[in-house]
Amino acid sequence: MPTHIASTEDEIIDAVKTAREWNSPLEIMAGGSKQRFGRAVTTMGSVLDVAGLSGIVSYEPEELILTVKPGTTLAEIEAVLAEKNQRLGFEPADWGPVLGVPGGYATIGGAISADSCGPARVRYGAARDHLLGVRAVNGLGEAFKGGGKVVKNVTGFDVPKLVCGAMGTLCVLTEVTLRVFPKPPLSVTTMVRGLSTAEGAALLRKVWSSPLEATGLAFSRGNALIRLEGEQGPLAEKCAALRTLIGAQDVMEVPEGEIVFRAIGSGEVFVDEPYDVWRVFVPPASAAAVADEIDAPLWLADWAGGLLWVGVLPGSDAVRAVANKHGGTATLLRAEEETRETLDVFEPQDPARLDITKRVKAAFDPQALFNPGRMWDGV
Repeated sequence: MPTHIASTEDEIIDAVKTAREWNSPLEIMAGGSKQRFGRAVTTMGSVLDVAGLSGIVSYEPEELILTVKPGTTLAEIEAVLAEKNQRLGFEPADWGPVLGVPGGYATIGGAISADSCGPARVRYGAARDHLLGVRAVNGLGEAFKGGGKVVKNVTGFDVPKLVCGAMGTLCVLTEVTLRVFPKPPLSVTTMVRGLSTAEGAALLRKVWSSPLEATGLAFSRGNALIRLEGEQGPLAEKCAALRTLIGAQDVMEVPEGEIVFRAIGSGEVFVDEPYDVWRVFVPPASAAAVADEIDAPLWLADWAGGLLWVGVLPGSDAVRAVANKHGGTATLLRAEEETRETLDVFEPQDPARLDITKRVKAAFDPQALFNPGRMWDGV
């Protein structure tokens, strides 16, 4: 497909107006780290590459507010925030390597569009809870704003929440305003070893419901991983309380816990494995039952069991049925294109919900120019 390279909002507007005139769909991308996530765009058209629309627009550390252009890489944002001992609370993950793309290309626009939250979501919430405002271009080639720089600014469509996880099907982002958080000076990751799936899931829920405010709660291969953060004194108290809560278990401190949790968030364990990769969202109380029933050759739990990363043999469609049975949903993150065309990548919507989805799509993009078919038929 031909590619339009845009580095300004005006260039995006021109590209959209041209696409509208010719009724030619646009596949929107920036770093390209998630291009293999979702279904292939269903109609031949052009690629709109907005990687050049990058950089910090404004940063107010004292107000905990950051405005950036969507092509800005996560690495650049993390570096800027680190200078002021701050960070993004939802810990956006770089899924590039698990999708066959080198790390470091993931952008903030892609992270928001895919809702790629990392382990800290268990403490701080999802991307939609941190996105205060957006500036974007709709399917008519019009620039518009949604939200603002304060948490309580809600009028009309809650645009920031709509664009999170919409996979670029509603609009082309040109600016995003995010709430940031102070970064605690210290972090300790504790591993509890030799647990069954049921024991591990129960321990994660126990810590999650405690006052310890864990920022990472994962389980893999018989080991529970618990991340606590804070100032030296309060953190020492938290660690002591955790040991009391754990009781007589095989416990060790993980020396490079931040690296471990970054790997969990990015699905690193699946990078060189031959499996289709699913992300299964379930009530944490059902995590052990779901994991046992799927019986995948490779899996791990995050978000206190609320998220299961599952690797299964290519083409298998049993994962979603198990998730639905236990009140959950499933998204196919990685598979060959043929499988992504055969199976539903995203959770199927019932007719009423799909009708609402199509109406929202039509309000933003009446000619269905943006990433048509990326999520569902007709969207």
